[in-house]
Amino acid sequence: MGLQCGIVGLPNVGKSTLFNCLSNARAQSANFPFCTIEPNVGVITVPDERLVKLEELVKPQRVVPTTVEIVDIAGLVKGASKGEGLGNKFLANIRETDAIIHVLRCFDDDNVTHVDGSINPVRDKEVIDMELQFKDLETVEARLQKSEKAAKASKDQNAKRLVEVLHRYKATLESGKSARTVELSEMEADVVQDLFLLTNKPVLYVCNVDENSVIDGNQHVEALKEMVKDENAEVLVIAAKTESEIAELETFEERQEFLEDMGLKESGVAKLIRSAYKLLELQTYFTAGVKEVRAWTYHKGYVAPQAAGVIHSDFEKGFIRAEVIKFDDFVNYKSELACKEAGKMNVEGKEYVVQDGDIMHFRFNV
Repeated sequence: MGLQCGIVGLPNVGKSTLFNCLSNARAQSANFPFCTIEPNVGVITVPDERLVKLEELVKPQRVVPTTVEIVDIAGLVKGASKGEGLGNKFLANIRETDAIIHVLRCFDDDNVTHVDGSINPVRDKEVIDMELQFKDLETVEARLQKSEKAAKASKDQNAKRLVEVLHRYKATLESGKSARTVELSEMEADVVQDLFLLTNKPVLYVCNVDENSVIDGNQHVEALKEMVKDENAEVLVIAAKTESEIAELETFEERQEFLEDMGLKESGVAKLIRSAYKLLELQTYFTAGVKEVRAWTYHKGYVAPQAAGVIHSDFEKGFIRAEVIKFDDFVNYKSELACKEAGKMNVEGKEYVVQDGDIMHFRFNV
């Protein structure tokens, strides 16, 4: 898919520690600002219990999970939109991602310095929001200057529509709100899709807490949740330091025992990966045979030929039909043949919208 989530935040909030837990790629993690200079990219396996169940039933030669890309981006400081710190580089790196994982420090520890000297995730969020909004305002004003001249000299309705949307963006950003809060019609969204505004990207907030706050949170977490309650954004609570300790354990059994001792069913990292996948509006369908059981990533809303194209472009070009079994039916009847005999295999055409968890077999001719 080539889609990426960028991990962002102030220096020293735990971004790189979290990234190291997520990925085999080891970003430098140290107790000083700007320890991450170049963005580190990790290709991360998406945990999916359905894949485990299919493996049990089909007993294939190999199993291939789906993945998502996570980028660890250098820490931002106040004034980044004007080039402070690594500002311009940081903002350029964010622009290249498709969604944002915003890590906020929600733990007290005198041994880990904070760039602003105190722990306040609400203030930290405002700092980053403001810098992104300032940069977006620059983008909008520059485009508005050109677009207003073009709209006056043209009878094109799209040109006039663009100017109207840009004015709405400008007013929103000047009021201290992000571009994603502006509601647009489909036609309005089309005329501004090439703006690539930083604050238009979907966002997931990650509260990095101490081990004792993983289950019930703390006052810092509650303050942040109250702040973002109207943003329609998910808030995850994770103890990055504890997750790094779990990641160092050698066996699955050891990791599960560690989690159980903490009163957790699964790691915060597993939750984060699935949330990142969802944030990018990605879903999964499966192919299941004795040679291979594989999870395939597709965009939510894809029709069958587009989903087939994820495997190979020839599948999309020569698409004839898709044979589809629902995951629950496959589990219930135990095999493709049994599903077929029970009438649980549907034959779908080009208009079929693929559903998350579908088990698919494509017929094509090139």
